Amino acid sequence: MARRCELTGKGPMTGNNVSHAKNRTRRRFLPNLNDVSLMSDALGRSFKLKISAAALRTVDHRGGLDAFLAKAKDEELSDAALKIKKDIAKAVSAA
Repeated sequence: MARRCELTGKGPMTGNNVSHAKNRTRRRFLPNLNDVSLMSDALGRSFKLKISAAALRTVDHRGGLDAFLAKAKDEELSDAALKIKKDIAKAVSAA
């Protein structure tokens, strides 16, 4: 499975390990991914997602999964998150 956040699209970055003698070797900076279950208020069920810790803080700040997905760009979301977003939008418009 890819090391990529399902909500923000954040993935691995590359850089250098720099020693005291300024020797440079390549390294990877991996995102802090966590498996979480987020509850959707509109659908009344929870979804298991693999998201970064920063994305989890943003979801809490925006007021939940529904509010986060309403503002999120479609290009950044994974296929599963995009399907959840469309289901939420359909449920909100029906209500």
